[in-house]
Amino acid sequence: MAGKLFATKPIKTILAEADRCDEHSLKRALGPINLITIGIGGIIGAGIFVLTGTAAAQFAGPAIIISYMIAGIGCVFAGLCYAEFASMLPIAGSAYTYGYATMGELVAWIIGWALVLEYAFGAATVAVGWSGFVNSLLGFFGTKLPFNPTPTATLTLFGHTFTPQIDIFAMLAIVLITAILVIGVRESANFTSTAVMIKVSIVLFFIGLAAVYAFGHWQHMQANWHPFIPKNTGHFGQFGWSGIMRGAGVVFFAYIGFDAVSTAAQEARNPQKDMPFGILGSLIVCTVLYIFVAGLLTGIKPYTTLNVAAPVADGAAAIGVNWGVILIDLGAIAGLASVMLVMLLGQSRVLYTMSHDGLLWPWVGKLHPRFCTPYLTSIVVGIFAAVLAALFPITLLGELVSLGTLLAFTIVSLGVWVMRVRHPEMPRPFRTPWVPLVPICGMIVSLALMFSLDAPAWIGFSSWLIFGLFIYFGYSRRHSKVQRALTAGPATTPEDATISR
Repeated sequence: MAGKLFATKPIKTILAEADRCDEHSLKRALGPINLITIGIGGIIGAGIFVLTGTAAAQFAGPAIIISYMIAGIGCVFAGLCYAEFASMLPIAGSAYTYGYATMGELVAWIIGWALVLEYAFGAATVAVGWSGFVNSLLGFFGTKLPFNPTPTATLTLFGHTFTPQIDIFAMLAIVLITAILVIGVRESANFTSTAVMIKVSIVLFFIGLAAVYAFGHWQHMQANWHPFIPKNTGHFGQFGWSGIMRGAGVVFFAYIGFDAVSTAAQEARNPQKDMPFGILGSLIVCTVLYIFVAGLLTGIKPYTTLNVAAPVADGAAAIGVNWGVILIDLGAIAGLASVMLVMLLGQSRVLYTMSHDGLLWPWVGKLHPRFCTPYLTSIVVGIFAAVLAALFPITLLGELVSLGTLLAFTIVSLGVWVMRVRHPEMPRPFRTPWVPLVPICGMIVSLALMFSLDAPAWIGFSSWLIFGLFIYFGYSRRHSKVQRALTAGPATTPEDATISR
């Protein structure tokens, strides 16, 4: 019985699905530039525009730079492992498929369910930030719309006390992005490419603006950077080195998105070559930008004043460039829109693959007859994310997303090591260097960041996983194609014959 729970999906079956090209398969329409812009589009968003200030003010101080470095190093380790898998198994399931091929069905289900948490909750988190920048921009022009967020009753959920608000802007953002995703992946990629050019330009604009200010006000910058590592208050995670680790766990959300490139593998024209380029290229570019922004922002303003909705825009205002606030708000609006698109794109593709494996209902994997996109899944996930975005605060959503993502990173890192041992003969267009050192480092950093987050986030995350296991044992296990092949006894097809336990 336990063996069946950890039955692996045959490599030959996965490769056959990746090569499939008919009316029931996804279109291969993405080139290398599309993939790297999808990566940058998914990464640069709420983290750099919102969470940098929050994490500096509450946890790390100016040492938020170290927090970004730690989170970035962990992502590089995981990114190298993702790149090997994406070039070797170019299919839409991402970490879910990699886990299915290496550690079995139950582990794959847990990863897939964690990815639902990452992408759907991540899109909702970003939508809340997007709404804040829209309101900020409208407020700059003295405009106040009649349907501002409406407070409702005070609730306590997973240890977080908050007042749910009906955030109309956040909900409408998700609805619009969902419509773009239904129309087609090429249209989605073009939208993302445009948004990426806008937001990268704005980030570079802020870096240039702040650098010019720094050269003329160096003593002011040094004063704000002192002490670089504020003394711990006596509580874990409140400044000091524990605060740096807590800050790394929080700003880790800023890196989420590069893994979504792997979910587009089945829509890439040359996945063996282009997937590693998209994953690692986008990660390197964004890490450099994050470190510059974090360092300059904490030098411009005291870190204690950065716990605001739009810290980067406030940084521009603090040096007297009020017109820069408008540009930064516009860049944030474009940037966060592209993040929502990448998150929801990745979500629908993971669910599409799980449905085709029999772990979810058939309608989840149904493609639109004209657009060849998993439109029903996109619509349902969009509605779910819109409700989350409308009702819940960004802090609660963000920590839950980080836990789901870090779990996926841990298992993907382990999976590369397992695959090298079990299938050393497989062609690997991209090879992760220094195996098993890199996978071990990826697991250590990811687990350390997971345990740096607080208990309420863990309660919410555990509750989500338990709910997912009810679905697995109630539906998925009875309809799994792998489980059916095992139950049938002697294999009747070449693919069934390769199933291993």
